[in-house]
Amino acid sequence: MTARGSLAALMTCMAAAGAASPALADSVPVGVPLGAALKPSLGLDAPRVATGVPVPVVGAPEAPRQHTGDLLPTPLVPIVPIGTELGHTGITSPVPNLLGRPETDGEGSLDSPATTLLARTAGVVVGAPISMPDGSNFGLPNVVAPKLGVITPELTGAPSALLGLR
Repeated sequence: MTARGSLAALMTCMAAAGAASPALADSVPVGVPLGAALKPSLGLDAPRVATGVPVPVVGAPEAPRQHTGDLLPTPLVPIVPIGTELGHTGITSPVPNLLGRPETDGEGSLDSPATTLLARTAGVVVGAPISMPDGSNFGLPNVVAPKLGVITPELTGAPSALLGLR
C-alpha cells in the first residue's frame, strides 16, 4: 500500500467515525420494538413507537462578576447553560372496529415534532459578613449582615403534539 493509499484509508475511517458519533447529533433516533412482546402474548397488533433520545450539549458557564463594594463575585456558583433537542416522536396504533363495523378500521397516531429545549442551572449569590476595608475604621472592615440567595433555574421550550385518526 502506498503512502497516498494509507492516507486515504485513514481519512475514510475518520470521516466514518465522525459521521457515526452521536455526540455530534442533536438527538439519537430510537425505534421501540413492542411487537415481540404484544403479538404472541395478547394477539394484538402492537403500536409502533419511534422517538429521539436527546443529547444534552453543555455550554460555557457564565463568568462571575465583581461588583464595587462586594468581597465575593456574583454569582459565586456559576450558571451553566444546557441545550438539547427533543427528538421527533411518533406513535401509531391500529384501532379496529372504531364504529362497530370492519370498514371503519383505522389507525390512531400521536406525533410530536422535534423542538429545542434550553436550560440554565441554578446559581448561588453569597455576601461576606464583613465589608471592604474602611479608612475611617483604621483600615479594618466593618461587620455587616451576610447575604445568601439562590438564582432560580430556567427551562425554555415549546413542545407540542398532534393527535390524529386515519
